[in-house]
Amino acid sequence: MTVVGEAADGRTAVRLARSLRPDVALVDIRMPELDGLAVTRLLTGPTVAAPVRVVVVTTFDHDEYVYAALRGGACGFLLKRSGPALLAEAVRAAVAGESLISPAITVRLLRQLAAPPAPAGGPVPGILSPRETEVARLIARGRSNLDIANELFVSVGTVKTHVANIQAKLGTANRVGIAAWAWESGLVGR
Repeated sequence: MTVVGEAADGRTAVRLARSLRPDVALVDIRMPELDGLAVTRLLTGPTVAAPVRVVVVTTFDHDEYVYAALRGGACGFLLKRSGPALLAEAVRAAVAGESLISPAITVRLLRQLAAPPAPAGGPVPGILSPRETEVARLIARGRSNLDIANELFVSVGTVKTHVANIQAKLGTANRVGIAAWAWESGLVGR
């Protein structure tokens, strides 16, 4: 891994990320001028023409920050106390198109998402095809593209196509958004 740029504030981070085009940008929640949530939206939001993968690395694990970062398009959310090994793993996951969230946060999020009863009708019918629904369910259960391909007896390329289609239909920036939708809609409990 090579560090290609470093910024002391959010505006500089956005400018450098847009010009240097790193594989992954690491941002903190609290930064001068623009906070990490704004930086994340500007680099990877749904309207960004050439998004940069963002991993948020912070000491602040407040739920509202986690949700805002993931909804803003971050593909990872780590606590600084997670250590360098998990940070390297998060960067590798982001490059591979996967997501990594600090284990303590993941457990808390899943508890919260699973706690409310599923909406009366479950997921909104017709948004996803039956196969896309199954792929979304497996993503929410933490399966990789290879795991999903093996379980559904399809190629990894087919899974990637399904993931891209699901993201487009749901308007999510990454797999984390798909997983959140699946949990919130009660899809995973079935």
